[in-house]
Amino acid sequence: MTDIRKQLLAAFEVEHREHLHAIRTALDDADNGAPLEMTDVFRRAHSLKGAARAVDLPAVEEVAHQLEALFSRVLDGSQTLDQDTVAAVRTSLDTIEDLVAEELHPSGAAPVERPRASSPPARREATVPEEPPATERGSATVEKPEPAAEAGAGTYLRVAAGQIEELANSMHQLLAEIQADEAMTDTLHQIELDVRNLRRNWDSLQGQIVLGASARSGPVATANPSRSMAPRLRDFDQDLKSLFRKLSALSRSHKLASWATEQAARQVRENIERVSLVSAETVFGTFGPMVREIAREEGRNVHVRTLGLDIQADRQVLQALKDPVMHLLRNAVSHGAESGPERAAKGKSERTEIVLELASRGGRLTVSVRDDGRGPDLARIERVAIERGFLQARGEDEPAPRMDQLLSLVFSPGFSTADAVDRLSGRGIGLSVVADAARRLHGSVLLRPRYPWGTEALLSVPLTAAHQPLLLVEAEGRMFGLPTHGVERLLRVNARSLESVEGRPTVRIDVRGQDVIVPVVALAALTGSPNAPIPIEIGHAKVVLVRHGTRYCALAVNTLHDVRTMLVNEVQAIGLGETVSGTVLLEDEMPALVLSPERLVEHWVRNESRLAASGLGLAEGAPAAKGHGATVLVVDDSITTRTLEKSILEAQGYQVLLSVDGIDALNVLRSGETMIDLVIADVEMPRMDGFGLLQAIKADPRLASTPVILMTSRADPADVRRGLDLGANAYITKQKFDQRELLATIGQLL
Repeated sequence: MTDIRKQLLAAFEVEHREHLHAIRTALDDADNGAPLEMTDVFRRAHSLKGAARAVDLPAVEEVAHQLEALFSRVLDGSQTLDQDTVAAVRTSLDTIEDLVAEELHPSGAAPVERPRASSPPARREATVPEEPPATERGSATVEKPEPAAEAGAGTYLRVAAGQIEELANSMHQLLAEIQADEAMTDTLHQIELDVRNLRRNWDSLQGQIVLGASARSGPVATANPSRSMAPRLRDFDQDLKSLFRKLSALSRSHKLASWATEQAARQVRENIERVSLVSAETVFGTFGPMVREIAREEGRNVHVRTLGLDIQADRQVLQALKDPVMHLLRNAVSHGAESGPERAAKGKSERTEIVLELASRGGRLTVSVRDDGRGPDLARIERVAIERGFLQARGEDEPAPRMDQLLSLVFSPGFSTADAVDRLSGRGIGLSVVADAARRLHGSVLLRPRYPWGTEALLSVPLTAAHQPLLLVEAEGRMFGLPTHGVERLLRVNARSLESVEGRPTVRIDVRGQDVIVPVVALAALTGSPNAPIPIEIGHAKVVLVRHGTRYCALAVNTLHDVRTMLVNEVQAIGLGETVSGTVLLEDEMPALVLSPERLVEHWVRNESRLAASGLGLAEGAPAAKGHGATVLVVDDSITTRTLEKSILEAQGYQVLLSVDGIDALNVLRSGETMIDLVIADVEMPRMDGFGLLQAIKADPRLASTPVILMTSRADPADVRRGLDLGANAYITKQKFDQRELLATIGQLL
């Protein structure tokens, strides 16, 4: 048994017990008179079936499939959950537990004790399914014990995953406290300034006191008051100077201690996160063979590729994505795979290609499941949406809903375009599971067509489950956090540049080289104050440009605060809007809501359906060619090199901007006039070299996610290591310059 299979089975052992326990608990509660949450029970069986398929346990998958079918009949009212049915369910649960125990502890191993749900023994014996053949359960051979590790090979400490998660949460809370301590640093600095001003005022006042006392006493006075006051004034002056010196020293010490504590805490956090990260191979490693087996069973000819499985991510995140990704792959086989004659008629290859690709960009994990099949059937989606009540029937002269509106409906519970229920699809639950998982992980999911053919489902979630970089904004006196992955740009819009479309304010913005009319909406209007006006200050509006797919929306706020990496907690309150994805605690222990940029855009699309259907906020245009219209900033002080790189990139469909050095490039990036997707920079340049530019980009929260390629004649290993340590995504030397390598590198990063 391979190490990956061992890890998968270990994860499945925990997961299957969780599902079995939940189903048994629901049945026990129903026996005691509580209402049975049949939807949750059905989903548990559905997830258990997919998990069994992932670890190649066909016997367990078959029993789970039978349970799923039974629960489906109960849900649609064609079967009742009487005592006989409940007894059969309990027996099936026991059978699953026995099959898993046999796989994990083959014959001869110590039996695993498990609690048995109470039900009549005679009934249980009568409904126990036949024991599946040994070939279905998998091999029962006992593996030889692994040899002990050699001395000096390293020692390992086995720690429960829950303890690591608790440690990580404690670390995030500590960082939050350290951030809150910044307020004390500011207060100390302000006190230092106040004492400095007090000392200046005292120096001036002291001179006036001495001069006034001398004038009143006169030159012949025998008892001079100024002489008696002088020692007291001198002592007070010395005490004030001493206080100022102590306060200045305290302020400096506190600032240094705070900085050192924050750096140490961040290092500890990084170490904890590194321990919590696992390779995606451990969760998705068997998905390729599994999908091929599913396709063979369904008589479909597919070729499956998996890319990026070496990416490290939070174990919790990967486990939470296991079922959703499996649903997407099944969906690709069910709805995307075409017959051989159908593909031949379209000039395609004989086999349908299905690709599972994972990538890491800007602290986000993106999971792409795509195929080159027939693509989404928009007409059928609209027809089913009307039948299920998701859309109103339209007249012949009314325009069809926009593509992005239709494709978002497939993630609704109960939505399915399959003609019949089978092992792959038809229950209308798969894609709703994907959407639910994305929401729980503070992420998003998107379905879109591929060109010239095919479909892609794109999941985007944080690499870690707990903390996220947030842009803090204020609207009508309330603080909100916006995950930075969904923020395209921060803008200060002149109120006179606002235009009106059907009575709603809009603004023209250059988005990736396209002139897009973007709706301007007060953030407060999307968070509980529907009639909130757009806040205007000194003739300008502060807006946050957010994006979901190809749709844009400008959110007007009162104040833009800073960007912080904060611990995002699950939403506990009832009655919060669907746009809320979590909460964070601020310095004053007051909670702030974390809003999902994607759901804010979806909320606007649903409530402004007429404007959305007209294309407002949508970046139009035909699907881009190889370059996808991405904008690349080339930074080099050599006009020859700039011209060469510009011609190479423009020939591939990229838009190219040029800068002569790091300072010029930084001004272009920070201006926000054009969205830069990638930077190619020389190292040796005047004013600011490539290393300095790279460091400045990674230090700016708004630019940190921008990929940077260093291309230089400096091929020394130390320079290469320095560039990569500073955050360069790639390092290409000019001596071995090959435009194919450059284009391939850009293609991987974009």
